[in-house]
Amino acid sequence: MKRLKITVEGHVQGVFFRDSTRNKAVELGICGFVCNQPNGNVYIEAEGEYQLLESFIQWCHKGPKLARVDNVKVVECRPQKEGNFIIT
Repeated sequence: MKRLKITVEGHVQGVFFRDSTRNKAVELGICGFVCNQPNGNVYIEAEGEYQLLESFIQWCHKGPKLARVDNVKVVECRPQKEGNFIIT
C-alpha cells in the first residue's frame, strides 16, 4: 500500500474535477479524498496498491473532459488505511 499527495494545476475547478476524481478512485478501489484549494488547484490524497495508483496518476494528468491539466505534482507519504474516497 502507498499513499500519495497529488496537486493538480490548471483549469481544474468548476469542471467536475472533484466528482470525476472520486468516481475514478472508487472504480480503482482507491481510498482518500479530493478538495479544491483557494489558489485554483485541486488537492488529492490517494491510497491503494501501486499499480492502481499509477493508473490513477495517469488519469489525473488528463482529468475530466472540460479540464485543462497543466501540471501534476506527486509526493509519497505514510499510508493511513482509510476506507472510502470522499470529496471535501
